Amino acid sequence: MDTNELLLASQDYLFPAVFHYYREPLVIARAKNQFVYDAAGRAYLDFFGGILTVSVGHCNDRVNRAIHAQVDTLQHVSTVFVTEPQVALAKKIASLTPGGRLTKSFFTNSGTEANETAILAARCYTGSTEIVALRHSYHGRSAMTMALTGQAAWRLGGAVQPGIVHAHNAYCYRCPFGLTYPSCEVRCARDIEDLIRTSTSGRIAGFIAEPIQGVGGFITPPKEYFAIVADIVRQSGGIFISDEVQTAWGRTGSKWFGIEHYGVVPDVITSAKGLGNGCPIGVTVATPEVAAGVTGLTISTFGGNPVATTAAKAVLDLIEEENLLANTAETGAYLRGKLEELRDKHAVIGDVRGMGLMQALELVEDRQTKAPAARATAELMEAARRNGLLIGKGGAYGNCIRISPPLNISKSDVDEFARLLDQSLEESTNGTGS
Repeated sequence: MDTNELLLASQDYLFPAVFHYYREPLVIARAKNQFVYDAAGRAYLDFFGGILTVSVGHCNDRVNRAIHAQVDTLQHVSTVFVTEPQVALAKKIASLTPGGRLTKSFFTNSGTEANETAILAARCYTGSTEIVALRHSYHGRSAMTMALTGQAAWRLGGAVQPGIVHAHNAYCYRCPFGLTYPSCEVRCARDIEDLIRTSTSGRIAGFIAEPIQGVGGFITPPKEYFAIVADIVRQSGGIFISDEVQTAWGRTGSKWFGIEHYGVVPDVITSAKGLGNGCPIGVTVATPEVAAGVTGLTISTFGGNPVATTAAKAVLDLIEEENLLANTAETGAYLRGKLEELRDKHAVIGDVRGMGLMQALELVEDRQTKAPAARATAELMEAARRNGLLIGKGGAYGNCIRISPPLNISKSDVDEFARLLDQSLEESTNGTGS
C-alpha cells in the first residue's frame, strides 16, 4: 500500500481514539540508529525515540543479533516454565537497582502492567488499599492506571477508582501554591502529609510517582522533594513506588534510575520502554519483603518472554559496556546548553527543564503571565516535521516539547538537532513555513 492507502486503511480499521501528533499522520516505513524514514523514503532525525523507548538506536545491530539468535532457539513458553533469558535479566536488574535491596522482578509486557503489578504488591504487602498519586502524572492506559493518572485527557471511560487521591506535584514553573523555590521549603512535598490526614483513612498502601513526569512535560522536582515525601509515606504505613517507565536505564544521565538523583531508595521500581529498545517488556522490581506479600497464584502469558528478555539483557549490557550513562550525562549537558541558548533567542520558550537526555521546553504566549502556548506548540511540531526532525509533545496544557534521543547520540547530532529546531521555531512563530 502507498501512503494514502495506508492512511485510509488506518482510518477504516483502527480505533479512531488512536492519537497522532500531526495534522496528517506520519507513516513510518523503516528506521536505523538515530533516523527514521517515512513511506516516501524521507529521513527524519529522531529526537523522541518512540516515546523514550529507543534507548540504543533503532534496529541496533548488537541487540538485533541477540534477538535473531533467540528467535531461532526458543520463542515462547510462558512464566509457568523457567527460562535462562528471564533469569539472566532478573539477575542483571538486581545488580543495578539502588540500595541493593530491590532484587525480585516480575516481568510483564508494558509500563501499564508493571504499574498494575506494583499497586497489587503494595496492597497485598501493607493490607491497606489507599494509594497517593500525583497531579499531572501518567501511569498507563488500564482502568487502574488511568485512575492513577493525574490528567483528564488521559482518563477515559470514567476512570475513577476508590482509594486513590492525587497530591500536588512539584511543578516549580507553575507552583500550585504560588511560591518560589527554594524559599518555598518544598511546600508541595510537605502538603502530602495533610492530604493523607484529610483525604485518606490515614493508613495508606503506597505512593506512586515518576521521578520526572513524562507525559506531564518532563516536570522535574527539586532535589529535596522525594526524601521528604518518602518519609511521610512510610510513616503513614505505605511503600514508595518509583514509576521509571520513562526515566530508567540511564535516561537521566550518570545513574541507572531517575530516583537515584534524589538519594532515595524506593520499595518498588517499575519500568518498560527503554529496557527493550522497542521490544515489548515491562518489569516490576521489589524488595524481597514486598514481593513475598503477593501470595496466591499469578502468571503472565507473555511476561518474561525469552525473546523480549534476551533483547533487554542485550540493551543493558550494551549500555554498561559502552558507558552510555556517562555519554547521557555529558551529551545531555551539551543538549541542555543548546536549549538554553534557544530560550535566550526565542521568547516563546518559557522554561527549559529535565535531566540527561530527557529535556523539555515549555512554550508560553508571554513569559510574565506564562499563558500556555498550545497553538504555537502544535505549529512547532508541524514545522519540525517539515524540516526532518521528530520531537515529542506533552503537558496538561499541550504546550511542552519533549526531547529524548537515543543514549548513544553524539554531540554532532545535537548540533544538527539544535539547527533544525531553531529553524522550526523561526518558521512556526513567524509564519514562514509552507
